[in-house]
Amino acid sequence: MSVTKSQSEYLIAPQQGGTGLTRAVRGIDHLGAEQSLEVVEERPLTIFLNAQEIVTAMTIGDYPHYLALGFLRNQGMLLADDTVTDIAYDEDLDTVVIRTARTTNYEEKLRKKTRTSGCAVGTVFGDMMETLQGVELASSTLHTSWLYRLSAKINRTPSLYLSAGAIHGTVLCHQDTPLVYMEDVGRHNAVDKIAGWMLSEAVKPDDKILYTTGRLTSEMVIKTAAMGIPVLASRSGFTAWGVELAQQVGLTLIGRLRGKRFICLSGAERLIWDADPEQVPEEPHAAKRKGGRS
Repeated sequence: MSVTKSQSEYLIAPQQGGTGLTRAVRGIDHLGAEQSLEVVEERPLTIFLNAQEIVTAMTIGDYPHYLALGFLRNQGMLLADDTVTDIAYDEDLDTVVIRTARTTNYEEKLRKKTRTSGCAVGTVFGDMMETLQGVELASSTLHTSWLYRLSAKINRTPSLYLSAGAIHGTVLCHQDTPLVYMEDVGRHNAVDKIAGWMLSEAVKPDDKILYTTGRLTSEMVIKTAAMGIPVLASRSGFTAWGVELAQQVGLTLIGRLRGKRFICLSGAERLIWDADPEQVPEEPHAAKRKGGRS
């Protein structure tokens, strides 16, 4: 796969068509003409923690080890001091097994399941609010110039969304530099992949920004806070509970970030206004996509 300049700046860049994550499907358009369309693949991945089956997630299939690690960490099933002794992925069986030195049993927690508002139907086990207990986020400042530069870079990065649509992206950033760009059919999966990568690489969250293409819901706020990341930004809008939780844990929450515009509904006191919005170009109208974010 050829790598463009914008992709080469990433530690992990989004993948594109031709990688096995999409396939061509033939159909008929509104004029009756035959068309070939690249569509995103969707496949099950069953996650085990030691000998216990935890969940089957629908995913595009890339980075299964990061997805499994991040999911378990964000569910509170992998503890901060846990030692992961093995990660085994079986492509034929669509399973990934995370093994730890600690003996685990989450039978009781698995009985309590919440279906979240995320696309592809996210799942949270146990009490959602218990994830936020004891969370202390860094009171890091956020330069408005970083927001503008990040938005411009990320929205111009070649990705599965641009080639096939019907997918969400999440990007881990440091100041105005995007580092790791993950995509999946559900934004919760994309966030979990970021969490898994951070866990694998022992990346500190205190000075990071999480950018997502999806809505700023309670689930997104809870996962971002649980990862220890102090800033969450999105092109999309908010839910009331998402805003309330962000204010409760001290998360800086930025939404509707497009062109020169954005809205901050939590953590505005941490903003450093170092960019003149009048000098920021308006975002061009999006090109016609082959699909869309759902």
